[in-house]
Amino acid sequence: MQTTQHILVIRLSAMGDVAMTVPVLRAFTQQHPKVKLTVLTRPFFAPFFKNLPNTSVFIFDEKQKHKGVFGLYKLYKELKALNIDKVADLHNVLRTKILKLFFFGKTFVQIDKGRAEKKALINGDSFKPLKTTHERYADVFKKLGYSLDLSNPRFPERKTLPKLIIEQVQPSKKQWIGIAPFAQYPSKIYPLSQMKNVVNALEEQYNIFLFGAKAEQQQLSELSSSKNVVNVAGLLNFEDELDLISNLDLMVAMDSGNAHLAAMFGVKVLTIWGVTHPYAGFSAFNQPSDYHLLPDRNTFTKIPTSIYGNKYPEDYKDVAGSIASEEVIEKIQSILKA
Repeated sequence: MQTTQHILVIRLSAMGDVAMTVPVLRAFTQQHPKVKLTVLTRPFFAPFFKNLPNTSVFIFDEKQKHKGVFGLYKLYKELKALNIDKVADLHNVLRTKILKLFFFGKTFVQIDKGRAEKKALINGDSFKPLKTTHERYADVFKKLGYSLDLSNPRFPERKTLPKLIIEQVQPSKKQWIGIAPFAQYPSKIYPLSQMKNVVNALEEQYNIFLFGAKAEQQQLSELSSSKNVVNVAGLLNFEDELDLISNLDLMVAMDSGNAHLAAMFGVKVLTIWGVTHPYAGFSAFNQPSDYHLLPDRNTFTKIPTSIYGNKYPEDYKDVAGSIASEEVIEKIQSILKA
């Protein structure tokens, strides 16, 4: 492979989907060290890629410079100046379809999202595991002519802890658990009253960090007042939060972006599911299937009701709560003892 090979990788959003590109790109850089990657994404996601070798980030400015068709043409001209050889479109949306037109003559491969298979899954016509999103990303690179094996991943070293966290946590040999109880849709959220039971049962044995947006800070503070529980919401900037996540022994999350943030560092991830299902292909990278806690599908036969959790019968809204807090506690303890 020539050192001049340069691939543009496109994934603009959302956070979890962008985070899922990281272990795939890390494997690619390890297996193809002479190929240069440029990742086109939004500025907020740039820290995901800062430690990947031969990888740079090109910022997509959707609100100003790259807005609309003329903005996308300007973006194309800027990217063309980088001497791109091939394009891996891991997003495949209207914007990237327009870019494909501008890149006429270049090898431009777009992800197959498996829409038909996913539709069959949520309609109940088929209930079997689909390709994971990571595998779909890898397929794009294979179609570009590059072999890519995700079966033996290597992860980065733990990052230096933020000073604020060092000041908050007393030196001890306790294992560190992150808990991220929120998700984009209510149907994917484990009830906070039950999560409080989980935190209260574990807070003496472990150091616990609660993750969420700044707007969720007050709700998180109601889970515990123990000195062993640190509410990270609003405490750290995003890069420091990522550094903290890399030091966890376990992340407990919903079917949400936080699960993928932890998995890209090789952290163990326990996911709690509501109306969505791992079979759709959005489970966290390199995690065993028994690290998924799921509602009983014999009782809730319509699961998955949608791919993203945005559509569901009203009586399924709190289905994640059918998973007993005792089951969550037991699974956390068993994972950390393994």
